[in-house]
Amino acid sequence: MSHQRPGRDGVDVVVIGAGINGLAVARDAASRGLRVVVVERADVGSGTSSTSSRLIHGGLKYLERYDFKLVHESIRERHILFRTAPHLVRDYPMLIPFYAGNSRPGPKIRLGLLAFDIMAGPWGRGLSRGVSPREIARRWPTLSRDGLRGGAIFHDAQVPWAERLCVELLLDSERLGARVLTHTTVTGLIVEGARVLGVRIRDNQTGEQGEIRAGVTVNAAGPWIDRVLDGQVASPRLNGGTKGSHVVVDPFPGAPDTCIFFEAAADQRPIFVFPWAGRYLLGSTDLTYDGDLDEVVASDAEIDYLLSETNRIFPSAGLTRDDVLYSVAGVRPLPYTEGVKDNAEISRGHSVHDHAPAYRGLLTVIGGKLTTHRALGEDVTDAVLRVLGRGRRRCVTRRRPLPGAEVADWKAFARDFVRWSPLTRAQSTRLLDIYGVRARRVLDLAASHPDLAEVVDEETGALAAEVVLAAREEKAVTLGDILLRRTLIGLGPDMGLSAARACAEVAVRHLGWDEERAQAEIAAYEAEVRRRYRPRVLAAQTGKRGEGRFS
Repeated sequence: MSHQRPGRDGVDVVVIGAGINGLAVARDAASRGLRVVVVERADVGSGTSSTSSRLIHGGLKYLERYDFKLVHESIRERHILFRTAPHLVRDYPMLIPFYAGNSRPGPKIRLGLLAFDIMAGPWGRGLSRGVSPREIARRWPTLSRDGLRGGAIFHDAQVPWAERLCVELLLDSERLGARVLTHTTVTGLIVEGARVLGVRIRDNQTGEQGEIRAGVTVNAAGPWIDRVLDGQVASPRLNGGTKGSHVVVDPFPGAPDTCIFFEAAADQRPIFVFPWAGRYLLGSTDLTYDGDLDEVVASDAEIDYLLSETNRIFPSAGLTRDDVLYSVAGVRPLPYTEGVKDNAEISRGHSVHDHAPAYRGLLTVIGGKLTTHRALGEDVTDAVLRVLGRGRRRCVTRRRPLPGAEVADWKAFARDFVRWSPLTRAQSTRLLDIYGVRARRVLDLAASHPDLAEVVDEETGALAAEVVLAAREEKAVTLGDILLRRTLIGLGPDMGLSAARACAEVAVRHLGWDEERAQAEIAAYEAEVRRRYRPRVLAAQTGKRGEGRFS
């Protein structure tokens, strides 16, 4: 391809979107010496990346489609994450029960597990093994025995806080020299003739407008990629994402202490019951979705489906809609596949679409998922270098630890931190799980001012210092950024609504907010969680789900 020089702003690549994909591109490109700017209209990881099943999985499901390339890539990337982000990624064994009448008979699943273990080799997290109905009855006595034919234990991985994975990619990208502009909207592409030369932008808070010219523009907006192109660039439909919804419930009668991965009776879809953060995540659905991408919520039908399937597999559960603390829904950024009858057939891999020769300098990222985000970033950077006419540069992200893992021996650090921390064991463990070695920064801040050592959320034991850290060092702008994607207070049973006032008061005392802004932020946060999550705590105040007023 023809050589392109950086834009007038000295930028090699501008990335649209700061979800897991866009951040992975920024990190990899910056690590290879490219000058990078990322533009995100909301907050990092605030779209699809925060609505996943929170698994870092080796791709067992993809064996069914004979997608061996994706399975191998997933296994490799899972292994890399255990090495580069051990504070965020953990082993996650799961039981796969076999029932009479399942579309996938037990012998077929066992064969698939054997093939998976062979492919995983030294990167495996433990060999799969079969379990008898008797062992299941002893180990999981509340699991339905109706038609039970046995099962298998499979070893995979989980990232409980996918939001923090995005935050750490942000931190590392900026350490490497990238600039990440959040709460900044791309209002259009700069198109001159047969070239795309960057983007026009608007600051959401000040209204200030400008442009960023770059040698390459990467459209990494997830399910919104077609919207970025619409009216700007002639292109076939690229995104064919499906909707996935989850519900969050408290521990219920008969709840398992391990993940159960089973086949739904209603549609033969594999679904999960996940132990997660002291509660349970039930999911997910996989529905064709052509609605408003900014108004994606779990429907009553989806909630009923997940509750019904959980009640079937755990007869003592007795879950109803009143047990749902909140729901989470998002659209997977899958490639558009015309005429598909089963959404499971749509590829979960990623690709890079070069719009040249009609629009040189424009790349669109299609697909992508949490597990393989790093590989996607590497592939996109390779494509960027080709468009820029530059030679290959060695990728370093395969071995570069994320900021929370920058320590020679993570396990030793974690043991020592709990030992010398002035906090309770539960508080110290939580800080390690969220911040890794950067938990020391929270304690440093807490020691710097008496009121920063105060607890702002009784449910989690979170400290006021975390609010300050989120804004000063992690690019949080709004109260929602702080609660939902930095401190994670907002993912508790009442979605942090009871802690919102205390956190806003910390921002008034230490971050320069005035009382008017504090009130506006609390109202905006309540509106965000009501619109996206349908929290029970708000429904309970009015007797009607999805409505209510927090004060």
